[in-house]
Amino acid sequence: MLGMGWPELAVVMMVAVFVFGPDKLPMLAKQAGSLLRTARQMMDNAKGDLTKELGDEYAALKDMDLRDLNPKEFVRRQVIEAMEAEPDEPKPRGTRPLKSGEHPPFDVDAT
Repeated sequence: MLGMGWPELAVVMMVAVFVFGPDKLPMLAKQAGSLLRTARQMMDNAKGDLTKELGDEYAALKDMDLRDLNPKEFVRRQVIEAMEAEPDEPKPRGTRPLKSGEHPPFDVDAT
């Protein structure tokens, strides 16, 4: 839950007791619960409205993985597919590796 374990939750609870006091803490917990319940109802209503408006298009959107929309994930997938793909075409004839000490071809007009 938000990257917090039991020790962190215990520290947050102790700080809450010191800041708000033990007499106000149950009231604040009740308010937080009602806030979460209201937020959940709002999300459910929004999802229902979206389903009603989009119809069949929402089913395709709902089945899509949101990680596929992440640009980093897209690039990673493209790189993996390129690495798994067949090797490129062989080099055209006339190209060969340079021998040690040999200078590469140089075109004066191209530079």
